[in-house]
Amino acid sequence: MTTMTRRMAITTMGAALATPALISKANAAEVTLKMHHFIPSLAPMGKFFEAWAEEIRTASDGAIDMQVFPAMQLGGKPGQLADQARQGICDVAATIPAYTPGRYLVAETIGLPFLVTNAEKTSVVLHKIMDEFGQGEYKGLKNLAFNVHDGGKLHTKHAPILSAADLKGVKLRAPNQGTGDLLSSFGAEPVFFPVSEMVVGLSSGVIDGCCLPYEIVPPFKLQELTKYSSEPAPDARGIFTNPAAIVMNQKVYEDLSDDLRGVIDANSGIAMTQRIGKSFDNFEAFGRKIIQDNGNEINQIPAAEIAKWADAAQPIHENWIGQLNDAGHDGQAILNRINELLDAG
Repeated sequence: MTTMTRRMAITTMGAALATPALISKANAAEVTLKMHHFIPSLAPMGKFFEAWAEEIRTASDGAIDMQVFPAMQLGGKPGQLADQARQGICDVAATIPAYTPGRYLVAETIGLPFLVTNAEKTSVVLHKIMDEFGQGEYKGLKNLAFNVHDGGKLHTKHAPILSAADLKGVKLRAPNQGTGDLLSSFGAEPVFFPVSEMVVGLSSGVIDGCCLPYEIVPPFKLQELTKYSSEPAPDARGIFTNPAAIVMNQKVYEDLSDDLRGVIDANSGIAMTQRIGKSFDNFEAFGRKIIQDNGNEINQIPAAEIAKWADAAQPIHENWIGQLNDAGHDGQAILNRINELLDAG
């Protein structure tokens, strides 16, 4: 037997011994989709995306292989993710509108102060608002789902925040422009940068604290860098939330077969939005427990104080209505609709 013949025999024997499952999977994959996001793979939402990708693979009998690239592994910055999906650098992206201020105005609206109850309900509100008012914002992209996290809390190193007076002179990482404007009106010094830079900011003293939901705390071990957390009294709206969007390249979506588009449709939409929101509520409870177990002090900002803060936020809302109007939207209608949906039982 020649060397060439031996090699062919070995190759043939190896193929014969391959398991049917592996052969089926290799042959079944018709489409490979690259999903890109900025979240660490071990963070709760990072694990959610991995599970979602597997669900799509299973639902398509392996015809769709969605490969997930966390923590900006494909390069670029978080604010570029929607454009990366539009340009084909990736096929699917999870993006935060606040990282490109003023570009996705309808989506950003729900990030204004005091427009959040819990994550599940508010995520559904955002999805409905985008369906009703924001269909044109993500041009070139297919909207798969929207979500928010639970209302933000104040986490500080040196002293708790129980009133507006406690904010004076405190350097806080602000999550978006509207929240930064609110904190600034109380004498705080807001600093803006992505959540991925939080650890360096707290460790170096660039900031004294941050305004974040509890769910962000465990992935970055912020409970070790702060000592106090302040949350609104029960039944009060949250200080802020940040909207997020999961989008897909429109052409890639349209080029799928009818059956595969059906798989994407069945694993996206408002049901997925609600599911993600509910997951964020669970993440929030877990994060709060981590803070408690670390021995950090958790305080409640009285409802009467939160009401004063909400009043102070009204000029911020009015200014935003003007920006929406200037962009061709009916700003007051959008704010009214958000409040109507949030107040509904």
